[in-house]
Amino acid sequence: MTILVCGSLAYDTIMVFQDPFRKHILPDQIHILNVCFVVPTMRREFGGCAGNIAYNLKLLGEDPWIMATVGHDFGPYAQRLEALGLSARHIKQLDDQFTAQAFITTDTEDNQITAFHPGAMVSSHLNQVADASGARLGIVSPDGREGMLEHARGFATAGIPFILDPGQGMPMFSGEELLSMLKGAKALTVNDYEARMFEHTTGRSLLEVAGLVEAVVMTRGAEGSTVYTGGQQFDVPPVKAEGLVDPTGCGDAYRAGLLHGLVRGWGWAKAARLASLMGSIKIAHRGGQNHSPSRGEIAARYEKAFGEAL
Repeated sequence: MTILVCGSLAYDTIMVFQDPFRKHILPDQIHILNVCFVVPTMRREFGGCAGNIAYNLKLLGEDPWIMATVGHDFGPYAQRLEALGLSARHIKQLDDQFTAQAFITTDTEDNQITAFHPGAMVSSHLNQVADASGARLGIVSPDGREGMLEHARGFATAGIPFILDPGQGMPMFSGEELLSMLKGAKALTVNDYEARMFEHTTGRSLLEVAGLVEAVVMTRGAEGSTVYTGGQQFDVPPVKAEGLVDPTGCGDAYRAGLLHGLVRGWGWAKAARLASLMGSIKIAHRGGQNHSPSRGEIAARYEKAFGEAL
């Protein structure tokens, strides 16, 4: 069963300034700020929510399709996807745009200054879910505003169950729009901060929202996650990570675990347990796509953590 992953593909350029920012910014001169931070450490990562989710699904043995819009500089990412065996059939390249990218500078106190260029991502509505014949499950993850609205409608029209994962794109939508995007959705996924924002924007509690879909899944970082379904809620414990290196992409790894469980016909409890494990594996590595456990290793770690076979 093919999973269609709608969302962003992006480059993340991450730089480290070897001092606190505060030592180089004069508080009383903020109105004429003009600073330069020399960054001797820099790395470039492959990212974007769709890319990260699809990468984790591939680790789990799935063969997902990515639906995204990219720019003329997509060549290195295209080569990576090909090497990973991930299809590019629903990735549209726009030759007059750059691929979405984030430029992140971190100081020695873990403060960050980020510049994000959406580039081709804002044209994600040019892709249509109807063109992905054969998809049986999907996810609408952060992307261009019009694209997210269009893809949610596309899944609903086609009768394809999907997860709505508004993430950092949530501020782009009104409460009415967020609720409209849930029509036809199987589930809503949010982190604890996004959950409060969703409630505030829509005027609905998570329990009320859970009545509109099959489940609402809220991640809570180191405290695990909570699933609201069937008028009830239950907690899923976190899995102890081998190291706490970088949280970038942990939510995407979690969502891949959910999708894998759903496409295999599991209940929400088991799917969320696998999702928790995938997040813990990711956080021990830098970037969103640098962890590479085999399917057998994932299964062994799942059994160790939860006492049941995957």
